[in-house]
Amino acid sequence: MVNKLSKNKIIIISDKNKKSIKIKELISNLLKKKQVKKNLMIIIGGDGFMLKTLKKNKFSKKIFYGINSGNYGFLMNKFSPKNLIKNLRNTNIITISPLEMRVLSKQRNKKTYLAINEVSILRQSRQAASLEIKVGSKVLIKKLISDGALVSTPAGSTAYNLSVRGPILSLNSKKLSIAPISPFRPRRWKAKIIGDSKTVFIKNLNVNKRPISAVADNIEVRNAKTIKIKINKKIRFKLLYDKNRSLQKKIKLEQIRKETG
Repeated sequence: MVNKLSKNKIIIISDKNKKSIKIKELISNLLKKKQVKKNLMIIIGGDGFMLKTLKKNKFSKKIFYGINSGNYGFLMNKFSPKNLIKNLRNTNIITISPLEMRVLSKQRNKKTYLAINEVSILRQSRQAASLEIKVGSKVLIKKLISDGALVSTPAGSTAYNLSVRGPILSLNSKKLSIAPISPFRPRRWKAKIIGDSKTVFIKNLNVNKRPISAVADNIEVRNAKTIKIKINKKIRFKLLYDKNRSLQKKIKLEQIRKETG
């Protein structure tokens, strides 16, 4: 829902839970007293709500500032009523482009979705997936037997990608990660890093016996036959982060973080 401050070029959107709604009310009151001259959209919720809202506003010229009311909130800023106005006036801006996933299903249906974090290819039954992965015209792996595979952006490299032991990518790396999920054959096949100008083609080698799903962040297409994945550089999301909690800094901290028991 758009709040009344839209005439000042500020839009506040919150998730529907009580905590998010309460934060929205507090911010609305703060911004009535202090003006922030930015073409802002403030998004209150968790990472999932942030991803959903960004994609809904993919053609907006707004600058997005996320405030965490969920659990981890890696893509979000911490809510500080005392420092909110100061933070909004002294933020760092980053620009990211999403992955575009084009799926052809077993039924010959075509679907296209955006993914800001990653595209996941997942086995759909008890049978492991059987996949061919190409980068451009080059075959990266002829036959991967696994629970699936993951193509991740730098922004998403600390999410599911990190859980499957994919590499953490710097935001300015201009790279993508392709990581296997529980590989069975070849057992030791590890994640690969490719340039973000490349197009990834994934083919299900056994559509009838080994069905797979293709998932763009949290949007699933079942019974996928072929999947084409590339960066859509025509879409550019501008995200704001507090200077002491930038997304670049969060990613660097994950790169040097040591595992604890």
